[in-house]
Amino acid sequence: MASSDKFLHLNQQLYDYAIAHGHNSDPILRDLAEETRRLGWISGMQIAPEQGTLMGILVRAIGAKSALEIGVFTGYSSVSIARALPPDGKLLCLDVNEAWTAIARRYWERAGLTGKITLKLGPAVETLRALPAAHTFDFAFVDADKTNYRTYYEEILKRLRINALLLIDNVLWNGQVIDPSDQSEDTVAIRELNDFIAIDTRVEAVMIPVADGITIVRRK
Repeated sequence: MASSDKFLHLNQQLYDYAIAHGHNSDPILRDLAEETRRLGWISGMQIAPEQGTLMGILVRAIGAKSALEIGVFTGYSSVSIARALPPDGKLLCLDVNEAWTAIARRYWERAGLTGKITLKLGPAVETLRALPAAHTFDFAFVDADKTNYRTYYEEILKRLRINALLLIDNVLWNGQVIDPSDQSEDTVAIRELNDFIAIDTRVEAVMIPVADGITIVRRK
């Protein structure tokens, strides 16, 4: 069967139906999303509800205990990940923005997750390279500055245990990845990483059209 027969163009009504028929509603995350919306246009950086649900399911399914997030913003994804970790699980969050992560901290506390989460402010690449060589992760999520995506990919991959998962957000970049006229730094960086992952024999990967596109990478 041709691949073109196996996808739908979602309109708002169908998208709302999909959201309503998953476990995508939670009072804390709902309040966080509303507070983030009040920030204005920058609120578009927040992940979609179904992304958070998907990550939580994956974290639980692989029995992850050690997780990494690059790009915290106001905390929606970190709450989703940390909740799915066992009581002794740990999530390392890396970001550079103190104001946005201050919002995240409040919601981590409200969700009872402060004991699971460590936040480090500063360039993520430097923080990763400063970690002990034995520090590995079972799960990682990247939703940060796009020009560093390839660097993040390599730094994370070397720290993933076998069968660990890495999720990369915005891989469809609002459709700009297939527009050859778009040669902006961010678009080129995402496009080049997508092309590289497609031939990287160290991993198994699938790109799925959830929200702005997510690539799920399993380290072999």
